[in-house]
Amino acid sequence: MAYESHAEPIKLGYLFDFKLPPGFPRDQLNDLTDAFQLVFRQGREQGVIDRDVEIVFREVEGLPKGTVKAVIDAYGELVDEGCLAVFGPAITDNAVPMREAIEERFRVPAISVCGADDWLGEWTFALPQGSMTDEPIYWADLIAKQGRKTVGLIVEQSLIGESYARNFRKAAREQGLRIVGEHQIAQTAQDVSEAVARLHEARPDALVHCGFGFGLLQVNPALAALGWDPPRYMGTAFQNAWINPAMWRAILGWTGLDQYDEGNAVGQAFLDDFAAAYGRRPEYCVPVVNRDLATVLLRAFADAHPLTPKGVRDALERVKMVPAASGAPGTRLSFGKWTRRGWMGAGYLVARQLDADGKRSRLVDRFGWD
Repeated sequence: MAYESHAEPIKLGYLFDFKLPPGFPRDQLNDLTDAFQLVFRQGREQGVIDRDVEIVFREVEGLPKGTVKAVIDAYGELVDEGCLAVFGPAITDNAVPMREAIEERFRVPAISVCGADDWLGEWTFALPQGSMTDEPIYWADLIAKQGRKTVGLIVEQSLIGESYARNFRKAAREQGLRIVGEHQIAQTAQDVSEAVARLHEARPDALVHCGFGFGLLQVNPALAALGWDPPRYMGTAFQNAWINPAMWRAILGWTGLDQYDEGNAVGQAFLDDFAAAYGRRPEYCVPVVNRDLATVLLRAFADAHPLTPKGVRDALERVKMVPAASGAPGTRLSFGKWTRRGWMGAGYLVARQLDADGKRSRLVDRFGWD
């Protein structure tokens, strides 16, 4: 029966479009793939799929530090290796140009955590870790609820930064907030003291950061030099805190948007399984987000007839109303024809703040829960 029982594994590409810093903790590196492996292994054991799933990992330096070409070349390598779908790229500045290459050259479906609507297309799906359109609405709502009236913007010079800022201006008007200063900073960690000093002169009630997050690295030191500690808000760049201690320190004191909510029973049950399998319980966004990504891919692999890139694409469109592990309680996963954003409901993002111990964050608010 060996011949008749053997089947080649399904190959999933994992395209990680920025290189992690030297000395990145091994457990956190494993967090990137262990959630996928657990979901696929459980699916195999439960008979959801009849063969293993092999993850083919690529780590390249895309924007903001590298190039889009490196990302496109890596995607091509994953296609050449026979991957039926690809998770990634994740960063908007890489994903939007990548979409054109996927549609014209590769025609292998991709699912991303990118937050730009311009990523969405015939072959491109998203479980966005935020959104260029949604996050500014959340910021404005949160700032207004906390009684602030004026805002200063720190905007990274990038597609992400400009998209955030454009949408926040509209959201701020709708909430009656007044933007009293707006200054650009680099995409990467540079001296921002002049931009912060000029915002300090405008005396806003709150600061908002618009961008991927690397440009934020020197903002807290610049604030400390001025003796200024305003309420400050940021988007899902908050989720970069897990990258290294420097990013944690940069984000300390900010209220940011996240997808880990300890009140989500689906997510807590998954972390119970994760702890049983791996001996650790990582209580932050990456494992629960990756569980949701793996869950929709598992269902698509099981329902793809034939088991080809187009079959997987069509099967992704049939994933409907699956309970999500990330986001607030009640968040669901659901795609459809030209429904390419999978998390449904306002609660897929929550507001959190970091604890000073460098280990945990705490829930601040849920959007729409008044």
